[in-house]
Amino acid sequence: MQVDMIEPAVVGTRNVLNACSKAKAKRVVVVSSIAAVMNNPNWPKDHTMDEECWSDRDFCKTTKKYYSLAKTIAESEAFEYAKRGELNIVTVCPSNVIGTMLQPTINSSSLLLLSMLKDGHESLENKNRHLVDVRDVAEAIMLVFEKPEAKGRYICTSYAMKVQVFVNKLKGMYPNYNHTKSFTKVEDSGKLSSEKLQDLGWKYRPLEESIVDSVTNYQERGFLLKE
Repeated sequence: MQVDMIEPAVVGTRNVLNACSKAKAKRVVVVSSIAAVMNNPNWPKDHTMDEECWSDRDFCKTTKKYYSLAKTIAESEAFEYAKRGELNIVTVCPSNVIGTMLQPTINSSSLLLLSMLKDGHESLENKNRHLVDVRDVAEAIMLVFEKPEAKGRYICTSYAMKVQVFVNKLKGMYPNYNHTKSFTKVEDSGKLSSEKLQDLGWKYRPLEESIVDSVTNYQERGFLLKE
């Protein structure tokens, strides 16, 4: 797993930053993930997770959350690079991304919504899900790139809800799809805040718009049958 996931993330980040330095770039926006934020058992449970919260590397190793570990190390590497004075680096940490796709194949984040519409799960863990539209992520990236006052990390998430609440919303909008039948209770994950990004001027679109545009896009590309 070290070779398959962690090394490509870290070495890839370093190579891109080296190329940016050679090109005399003034600012670089690194897209990280809330995976580099949320996996921290030492963060107070009653405190909303903000940009000061980093996923704990030892915890990620112990729980085999290698994607989170890779994202955490890669983002840290970017800031260490910035400390050497070679680049002005800002990071954006999106949550689970939904919305229309440009690529011809399904990406892992789109599978969340697609699976809830077509797989008819007997049961799912009723965990919190944090969602953001891909177009809002793109606008966040441009915002932190263009705003000279943008510094450090920016969590980028729009909505948080339990899986059951999300499925019920999908049922109300698309009643004829194959929805999850039951839900099991699990411990709540932490709350996230995009207040820092919103203070910079970021806005996000309604969840219903993201869902409708996603479903229409999946249907047009043949990933989802029309009702």
